[in-house]
Amino acid sequence: MQLPGSTDRAETEATTPSLAASSKRSTINRNQPWSVAFTNWLGFVPFALFCLLFEILPAVMVIEGSFADSDTGAFTWNNYQRIFSQPSNLHAFQTSISLSLVTAVISAVLGFFAAYGLYQVRANWVRNIVVAFSSIAANFAGVPLAFAFISTLGVTGFVTVFLLNWFHIDLYHTLNFSVYSFWGLVLTYSYFELPLMILITLPALDALRPEWREAATSLGASNITYWFRIALPILFPSLIAAAMLLFANAFAAFATAYALAQGAINLVPILISFVVNGNVNIDTGLGDALAVGMIVILLVAFSFYTAMLRRVGRWQGR
Repeated sequence: MQLPGSTDRAETEATTPSLAASSKRSTINRNQPWSVAFTNWLGFVPFALFCLLFEILPAVMVIEGSFADSDTGAFTWNNYQRIFSQPSNLHAFQTSISLSLVTAVISAVLGFFAAYGLYQVRANWVRNIVVAFSSIAANFAGVPLAFAFISTLGVTGFVTVFLLNWFHIDLYHTLNFSVYSFWGLVLTYSYFELPLMILITLPALDALRPEWREAATSLGASNITYWFRIALPILFPSLIAAAMLLFANAFAAFATAYALAQGAINLVPILISFVVNGNVNIDTGLGDALAVGMIVILLVAFSFYTAMLRRVGRWQGR
């Protein structure tokens, strides 16, 4: 028979060693010599230098150049005024944001269901193959991806000719589809956005604890009730964070859109290349101002991404 105070004593005895170990670790950390602490931080130095030289300094130079006149170098607000006064510049931002949002939403929805189907598969070899392919496809972009889609869905592409010869379906004249149009870019971007969504969502699905489903089932909840009342609310911050990452990935993409559509679609990265490389005339100040606009939009997207990750860390106990 257990005495009334035995439980409290047992808990106290169980927690005492852990508290002592924690106190011992903190004491050891405080007593570490400065050379050990310096060595621990030494591995961070190359990464810090990389961020400083190739991310922070270029961003500072772009911001500084956006306030400089392209001809005289004097301080001016004219570069930002031209962004809002010239319809082509505003249209470039509108098209880029629309393309990124549509691609992110489509890839997030399809990628979640694909990741859930892969999550339910018990065969590890199937999962390993899909994850390996997704890792390759998520990094397959730029000119090779544009050439692949032109060879597949171009005017004389394999799929286009196959559908026309065998099923008498003309993608370009009957269905008004074009791989060089807005929806052609959406399809092309989805090729590397969808695998990225699968790679991001799988760890979130694996983090769902089996005891949550068992507790819901023991209380009489159906599978649908479990997903809509428990799983999806828990996964929602992760899905929003993944969608923000997909949005930023599509918004900053340049080589694929340039090689596929070039001047046919007015996107901000393509517009920056035109004004900087002198397609009409060289205007580095306007190019820097357009780049700052992209930085602001990406910062907003990553702010949502960071906020959602913070919420995910709560239920994961981090």
